[in-house]
Order: sequence, then structure tokens, then C-alpha cells
Amino acid sequence: MSIVFNIEDVKKCPADFVLAVNDTMNVLNGKWKLPIIGSLLFGKKRFKDLELEIPRISPRMLSKELKELEINGIVKRTVYDSLPVLIEYELTESGQSFKNVLDSMINWAWEHRMINTGSNNRMKNERISETSERKI
Repeated sequence: MSIVFNIEDVKKCPADFVLAVNDTMNVLNGKWKLPIIGSLLFGKKRFKDLELEIPRISPRMLSKELKELEINGIVKRTVYDSLPVLIEYELTESGQSFKNVLDSMINWAWEHRMINTGSNNRMKNERISETSERKI
């Protein structure tokens, strides 16, 4: 379901512009929502898979953030009637539509880091370091 509107009309009215930004920030507020969405962009995941893919997130915080994302229509939770019970999380259509925004944020982060550090090696090293920490 896509709602068609002209972004230029929104930009002409500061109140509408601020409202749109606030709506986005209300859905995405917090440290963990973007990493959760980023992980789910790669497909359905079980709770433990998300916990392992997102460094330093506690099970309690992951549960809380998933519930909020589900309430806001970004994440869909599916419970399968099996023993043991299987629960999977995936992005809704609305959540999937956030991919372009996240891609733009990642591009901005790489450019910003390169401008401020003169290199992208630090970001690559940090990612390798986080991966090795998770395996321990």
C-alpha cells in the first residue's frame, strides 16, 4: 500500500515537514531499532538469530524493541504451532520500504567516516572485531 504525495509540497510547509520527521523518529527511536531492521532486511529470523547478529543487545531489550516495531507495523511476528514453539520475525511491507532509507544512511556513514578519518579501514576493522566478539 503506497500513498502518493509530493515531497516538495511537504517541504514547503515547515509544520508538515517537522511532523513527518517526528513520525519517523517516533517509530525508529532508540539504539537498537535500526540494527534490528537492518538484520531483518536479509530475511526472516528467529529471536536467537537476531540476538547473535546484533552485538551487545540484551534479550530483554531485543524483546522490547521487537514488540514496539510490531506495534508500529514494521515487523511481523509469526508463531508456528509446533513443539517446541517456533517464532519468526520478518519485516512487513512498510518495514521493507525502509531499505532505501537505510541504504542512504549507510552510504552517508561511509562518506562521513572517510571525510573525518581519511580512511574506511577503521570501520572494516570494527566490524571484524564485533564479529569475533560475538563468537566468544
